[in-house]
Amino acid sequence: MEVQSAAKDERSPHRSLISIHKILENPKLAFAFALLLVDALLVSLIIAYVPYTKIDWDAYMSQVSGFLEGERDYRNLEGDTGPLVYPAGFLYIYSAIQFVTGGQVYPAQILFGILYVLNLGIVLFIYVKTDVLPWWALSLLCLSKRVHSIFVLRLFNDCFAMTLLHAAFCSFLYQKWHLGLVIFSGAVSVKMNVLLYAPPLLLLMLKAMDIAGVFSALAGAALVQILLGLPFLLANPIAYLSRAFNLGRVFIHFWSVNFKFVPEPVFISKEFAVSLLVTHLILLAVFSHYRWCRHEGGLLSFLHSKLFSMKLSAAISSSFSFEQFHNRHSNFKLLNKEHIVTVMFVGNFIGIVCARSLHYQFYSWYFYSLPYLLWRTSFPTLLRLMLFEAVEFCWNVYPSTNYSSALLLCAHLVILWGLWTAAPEYPYVNEKTSTENKRK
Repeated sequence: MEVQSAAKDERSPHRSLISIHKILENPKLAFAFALLLVDALLVSLIIAYVPYTKIDWDAYMSQVSGFLEGERDYRNLEGDTGPLVYPAGFLYIYSAIQFVTGGQVYPAQILFGILYVLNLGIVLFIYVKTDVLPWWALSLLCLSKRVHSIFVLRLFNDCFAMTLLHAAFCSFLYQKWHLGLVIFSGAVSVKMNVLLYAPPLLLLMLKAMDIAGVFSALAGAALVQILLGLPFLLANPIAYLSRAFNLGRVFIHFWSVNFKFVPEPVFISKEFAVSLLVTHLILLAVFSHYRWCRHEGGLLSFLHSKLFSMKLSAAISSSFSFEQFHNRHSNFKLLNKEHIVTVMFVGNFIGIVCARSLHYQFYSWYFYSLPYLLWRTSFPTLLRLMLFEAVEFCWNVYPSTNYSSALLLCAHLVILWGLWTAAPEYPYVNEKTSTENKRK
């Protein structure tokens, strides 16, 4: 045993050297590490020398203080900017931040700086695993003035929601759907915008699992929401659900970055909201049918096959035990990593295009997907960079104008058109590749 242990100790430095050699051989991976280090330095300089901008921090701390003092009725949790409108996960995270920082801004900025670097690392990992961009284009992920500001100069809860979402992506890439759904639900508990990813995620789960697996994963996600919201559900369930998951909020026209050119009476009207919702649903259905389920014969054909599979499963399980049936007939294909990320990012982007109001912090909802989306189009590289710069420019115009919001909408529509006309990727991993990956 001692000889074997010594042999393992001798091999471990050798394995480390091999890993380092692989990193150096892969320019994209080495470049990603370099970007992470450089951006970490940049974040440190921003925190040290750029003045903090007070927006929602005091309101967050007021809401958290009420919770820590024992208040569990969401009607009574308010701050300087109004009532609390975020789910329970927000309160737990910011309570921890208040405990660590004492409610002071500067130490909180350091925490958010660490969060920024962690989130960027996760995003770079996703990009390296999917291998859609050329190595130099990864630098685009570090070039947003607005996103740096959102993280370390504004301290918005969007930062935690998106970091958790990107962490869920990593689980999805490794086909860990149940774990990914738990993390995804945690992201939803911080801010509800993460639900924009829910329709494409459900489609991917139906492709990757049987119906029983989908329901068990969804049950796990629901359990997370119940456990996190339990103190407030017991105190006043109606107040909690109506405040934390309010789908009918009307945002102030002045702060809209995307539809500022729309007259305010139209902007706040129900007709405008309904038209955008209908457009959103139609686009999701069209992309699902003609793009995401193209290799399955379309959305309707895919859903019909899943329904037939469910009926067959029920018929066979009546004759055999569930375990026997699962062992004999569970032959589900692995989803291609590129397909997973493309469907998720495009599904969210459709929601962004159809959102009635995008505030400045909402840029973090889709910025990290922009380079990926642009390189999924068949546009020439120069046009991709021009579109990226146009979007970034619009988000840095303050306050937004009719022209900047119109330009942003045009850029979004051009990107969406490019995604529609691009060649769809094959959704599944072939058996040979799957076997090689398992051996590795």
